[in-house]
Amino acid sequence: MINHYRLRPLLGLAFISLFFWGLYLHLDRAKTGKRGPDPVEQEAARLMLEAEKFLLSCQEARGLSADSNQFDINRTGLIGLENSPLTTTLGNLSAKRTTTNPNLAALLVYLLRQAGVRPGDRVAVGASGSFPALIVASYCAARALKLELLAIISVGASQWGANHPEFSWLDMEECLRQHGFNQHRLLALAWGGEDDSGREYPEEIRARLSVLAVRLGLEFLPTGRLEDRVREHLRLLEKAAGGGQLKAFVNIGGSAVNLGQDSSILELRPGLTRVRKIPPASRRGLIQEMALKGIPVIHLLNIRRLAEIYRLPWDPQPLPLPGPISFGRRGALGKGEQVMIFAAYILACLLWLGLEGLIQRRAGQAGSQPGS
Repeated sequence: MINHYRLRPLLGLAFISLFFWGLYLHLDRAKTGKRGPDPVEQEAARLMLEAEKFLLSCQEARGLSADSNQFDINRTGLIGLENSPLTTTLGNLSAKRTTTNPNLAALLVYLLRQAGVRPGDRVAVGASGSFPALIVASYCAARALKLELLAIISVGASQWGANHPEFSWLDMEECLRQHGFNQHRLLALAWGGEDDSGREYPEEIRARLSVLAVRLGLEFLPTGRLEDRVREHLRLLEKAAGGGQLKAFVNIGGSAVNLGQDSSILELRPGLTRVRKIPPASRRGLIQEMALKGIPVIHLLNIRRLAEIYRLPWDPQPLPLPGPISFGRRGALGKGEQVMIFAAYILACLLWLGLEGLIQRRAGQAGSQPGS
């Protein structure tokens, strides 16, 4: 015979568990599901797709056949060589191809909005040539959002980045300007490589890049100690901002002047991030300096993790068309929210067990009364 007094508490606990599990899934899905089309995000993605077509045609116009580049399977004009005299570090080909997805520009629009950026605001970009597609994405996102973008870019690049000696980032920059992508302000250049000196590059490559820089009205920043280089980058960005507040800083790639030289940078999650540790000035990069000033930081490195968090396809072939993106991160509920739900679940279970215990004690007392 079923003991209802023992069965009822278990049924109640099962119901509470199902309720809170359903609540968790609902809230998590609400943060990670696809939305309807956002016109600004779609415009940014459309611009990036357009930019890729321009870069590919520009590459071919310079006698560099896209068909000869076996690594650029989606014909974007944004994938470089496995090795070249302009290569500074190792790279990941799949990560580079993942960033050519036009919806990266849409994601940047989303991240900038999450950072509180509004049309007309000034944002800073510090980038290396390792991820040219992300630089293009930042240009397109800023144009779609009507932002004033201030950039300092290193011409050095890791494998499969903008490392082609005849199609470096400066060549890409020139092509983009020729096709009307000139709303941003590229303030200065860094050589990249060891201490941002570019001393590893052959002299003929340095000479060619210098000529290109002059043609674009740009100068290379001097090398020096990390602290001095960071200070100079900050000075240029703040001067260009004209006394106005920068509303966000976007780091692209792994330049030491942006990352700094403290191991804590390895703990920084990609996307809109929170800089929890500020190292001594001698080891700080622009990321930490911006965080000290209260400026939101968008960190675009560790592309595999970025793709997982924001549900981007990994190394897609063909590239996705511009469209709605999964704007929330995987496991979108924060730790604080998860703790609150778990605490509410435990409290509900305790209240239910307490109520059941009270009911059973009263029932037992009533059953022990004389004449009952």
